[in-house]
Amino acid sequence: MAVTVLDDKTALVLIDLQTSTLAAAARPYPTVDVVARAAELADAFRAAGAPVVLVRTATSPDGADAVPGRSEAVRLAGGRARPYDLGPVVEPLAGHDGDVLVTKRNWGAFHGTDLDVQLRRRGVTQIVLGGIATSLGVESTARAAHEHGYHLTFAVDAMTDIDEDAHRHSVSYLFPLIGEPGTTKEILALLAAARA
Repeated sequence: MAVTVLDDKTALVLIDLQTSTLAAAARPYPTVDVVARAAELADAFRAAGAPVVLVRTATSPDGADAVPGRSEAVRLAGGRARPYDLGPVVEPLAGHDGDVLVTKRNWGAFHGTDLDVQLRRRGVTQIVLGGIATSLGVESTARAAHEHGYHLTFAVDAMTDIDEDAHRHSVSYLFPLIGEPGTTKEILALLAAARA
């Protein structure tokens, strides 16, 4: 793993760091560690004047905007998509002026949201990704970001999953195909060097 460069216009995008996701058992990193590293990245991005995007998952109370489709999960829920809200973005990430809040109703943060518009209007060419779960929301967002033409960096210790094998597959197989995986420490060093 090696992170080589951050573009002048790089945004931090954090996926589903909400109260419900943090209550789940996570591997390989505990959620409390992921939040701490995500907060460290967010503070550094804010200090550099770079965008911080917090993506949360929620549907309307009646579930009408939940993802439909034929799946085992939908079948087990009685044949229709259930409404869900993973709760508010957790402290210390929430409540910072200037952060962009995006609400998604799918695994990925691009489809059906204004994420691409928010990034392009700020001139963003690169995204640093973190969050929960690596193989679901983070990977789905990463695939779409790649297809939208963004450069990608993955803060691999600022993300975790409910399944360690799924996390490992995303980090070791998929992410190197579409971007540069690295640690929070490596990303912070690049950000500091760019500001010097």
